[in-house]
Amino acid sequence: MSDKQIRLLMVLTTIFWSGAFITGKIAVGEFPPFALTFFRFLFALPLIFIILYVREPKNLFPRGRQWSALILLGIVGTFCYHALFFTSLKYTTAINSSLIGAMNPMVTTILAAVFFSERLTLWRLLGIFLSFSGVFLFITNGDLQLISQFQFNKGDLIMLLAVCCFAVYSLLSRRYMKQYLLSPLMVTAYTFLICVVISIPFVLWENPATYLSSATLRGWLSILYMSVFASVLGYLFQMVAIQRIGAPRTAIFINLVPIFTIIQSVTILGESITLIKLIAAAIVITGVYLATRPESRVKHLGAANGSLL
Repeated sequence: MSDKQIRLLMVLTTIFWSGAFITGKIAVGEFPPFALTFFRFLFALPLIFIILYVREPKNLFPRGRQWSALILLGIVGTFCYHALFFTSLKYTTAINSSLIGAMNPMVTTILAAVFFSERLTLWRLLGIFLSFSGVFLFITNGDLQLISQFQFNKGDLIMLLAVCCFAVYSLLSRRYMKQYLLSPLMVTAYTFLICVVISIPFVLWENPATYLSSATLRGWLSILYMSVFASVLGYLFQMVAIQRIGAPRTAIFINLVPIFTIIQSVTILGESITLIKLIAAAIVITGVYLATRPESRVKHLGAANGSLL
């Protein structure tokens, strides 16, 4: 595949990911959060394990202490994040949820600086400031009374907590993959499996009899979309892009997710968007771009022979 085709593939991937906010919002009207978490990864399990078997048969079975690392990653990054994500969608819009979700690189960067002494460049600090300012403006819609009374939508706060969980997962997975020789595909497959197993008692607690009989085809198709397109195909396409154009250039495309989510939320869900929220979204996306730009871009910015990508 050419670089142009890879870029188009990543645009398609971001459309898949943004669609998860739309289908998630649809599904929470029919299923409780733990059930959604369970079914999303239950449907994805066969596909991801087939891929693991074909591409990395030697990693099909974890060994020794790999299990403890995978269990922790599965709890924090897959189970906790998605349970909180689906809970947030019960109280807030898909637009809000996606924009707050875009803050993950910022939170990860801050935690890495605090706990792992990673260097914060001027560009990253500027990006963090812009992103948090944009999210603050977005969730308050510029309402000074909400700011003075510190009143926020419960769903927005739950989504912020979900982002914190995923940031911890990002840092732990980076460390554990080196320490325990775990491949990204192995981590993905087994965190899916662990999430499904851990979800079972919570699903039973939600009493499936109260919602399964009334679930519609639309609800089940929404879950299937998240399983196949957002979880499995999205992951595969991202891995192909990383192999061809590198992780830094691939990561830039994630900035498109809130944009596509806004478009789909307005056209499919009928959610409203104000001018202030559009401005806030632009501020957040700019901040994320500045904070996640490759270091080489910053180092060579303005140099005659420096590559911007």
